[in-house]
Formats: sequence, structure tokens, C-alpha cells
Amino acid sequence: MGKLKIAFYWNASCGGCEEAVLDIGEGILEVLEKAEIVFWPVALDFKLDDLKKFANGEIDVSFINGGIRLSEQEHVSKLLRKKSKLVVAFGSCAHLGGVPGLANLWKKKSIFDYYYREAPTVKNPRGVVPSTKTRVPEGEIDLPEFYEVLKPLGQVVKVDYYVPGCPPPPNVVAKALEVVVEGELPPRGSVLGASNRALCEECPLNETKPKELLLKEFKRVHEFVPDPEKCLLAQGLPCLGPVTRGGCGAQCIRANMPCTGCFGPLDNVEDFGARAISFLASILDYDTEEEILKALEKIVDPVGLFYLYSLPSSLVRDRIRRK
Repeated sequence: MGKLKIAFYWNASCGGCEEAVLDIGEGILEVLEKAEIVFWPVALDFKLDDLKKFANGEIDVSFINGGIRLSEQEHVSKLLRKKSKLVVAFGSCAHLGGVPGLANLWKKKSIFDYYYREAPTVKNPRGVVPSTKTRVPEGEIDLPEFYEVLKPLGQVVKVDYYVPGCPPPPNVVAKALEVVVEGELPPRGSVLGASNRALCEECPLNETKPKELLLKEFKRVHEFVPDPEKCLLAQGLPCLGPVTRGGCGAQCIRANMPCTGCFGPLDNVEDFGARAISFLASILDYDTEEEILKALEKIVDPVGLFYLYSLPSSLVRDRIRRK
């Protein structure tokens, strides 16, 4: 049996997921003993024509990171889907929409107006904005279309597996690659390399969390220095560890920062943000609506807290834009 054929591709994301593959260090050499990277244009000299030459289903697995915001990203992702036996949504942006998905709060025209006309540092007296057709002295060139919304990968192509994280940490990447290379795959639709238990279960501060946790107020991270030996949620920081999938090793919490939920929801949770809102509301120790509203004033950016990584895949994604 020959080596597995593996592809990597980068859509609408920051590029951290590409670095995450390299962060597994020498482990990549073990992968390459059994697998061959046949398409990875950000790291190696591969062109789109190289991808087109593969027969349908010839590539064993494609790891695609980033959401879909441009027509080019949709085109290449659909081509990879056609050429691949398996497609893995790699990282938070492909999995749930990610941080770039927060732009779905604004219409395309609003985004273009600000970044190309209105921002303080912009000098654009003619008001030029990107166009899919642009004429230059050499002729006309085509540019990708910027879509009205960003979509997670799974809303554009069929996804077989998911690897969570922003970006996925080295241990999760290594586990996911190992599972694929060894052929020990779980049922399709599963999350690879992570846990299906809440992050709290691997948090080094979990033993300090009260069994009956009730809060009188939420605090913001710039207001005080948390005790690194005590549960951050118990200190009033809105940590999302109780509703977030484990597997990252609680890296943010070990740095004395609360979990922001980049590993996404546990199995069978339809809307991560709604689950997080429900949990935090359940530990507020108040009886009146007035007291509750006052406590919630400390959550100045609810979407940025509860839907930082998952707005495009949430139940409210379309309602927000219509409103």
C-alpha cells in the first residue's frame, strides 16, 4: 500500500492553523513516513492546476482551515471536496466560522465603506472599492467576489471530521493526524484529537471551583489580577470552560486568562453561545430583574463573549443581519 495523499488549504483565517501544523515539530516526520503532502500552496510550490490534475477521490484527506468569504475560497474548497475521500474542517474558523465570522454583524457595503472610504487612515478621494473586474494596462483581471456573509466550511461542502481550536494546539493536531494516518477513524461528523468532556475536567484549577457556584458580579480581565491558584470563574471572570470542549490542556487558564471557547461546544449542543448564556445566567445569585441587569452591565460585548468563534454557525446568525 502506498503513502496516503494529504492536502492542506487556507481560506478566511489568520494563518495560525498553518503554523499549528508545523508546531508539532519532529512529529511531522513521523507523519511523512506514511503520508505524502500533495497540495499545500501556502508552504510549498503547488498551483491550482496541480490540484485539478488529481482524479476524483484520489487525495485521501484534505485539511481545510478558515471559513468561506470569497468566491475563490468556495471554488477551491469544492474542488478539494471533489478530489478527496475525506475533508477535515481544521480549526475554529472552518469548524464554526471563527473570529472573522464576527463581520457577519455588518453588511458587505458597510464593511467596504469603512475600510475603503471612511476609516481615519484611508486616503481614497475617488472612493474606489474592490471590484470583481479590474482593467489594467495589460488587460482585464478577475478578482474573487467578497460574499455578503462568511460561512463555516460545513455550510459550503460536506465535511467528514472536525479539528477544533484557535489554532488547534500541537497535541490535538498530532492526534488528529495520527488517527487519519493509522486509519482508526471514528464515525463521520466526529471531532478529532479533542475530548467530549468539558474543559473544566482537565483544568488545573478545577478542584478550587465551589460545588455550588453563585456569583454576585462579573469582572473584566483588566480590572484585577486573578489569583492563579483559584478558579477564575469563582473569582468573577466569565470563563467558558464549563461549556467548552476539552482537549487543549487549559492553556489560556494556565496563563491566568479565562477560557473563551475556541474548542466549541460539546456533542449534541446546537448553539454554543446560547449554552454559554444559559450557564452564566444560572450562576447569578440575584432575585430581581434590576439586580441581574446591573450585573450584566459588565458584559459589554455579549456577541464577542458568547459568539466569538461561532456566530456564523449559530441559530441567531441570520436574525442579527435582518435586524
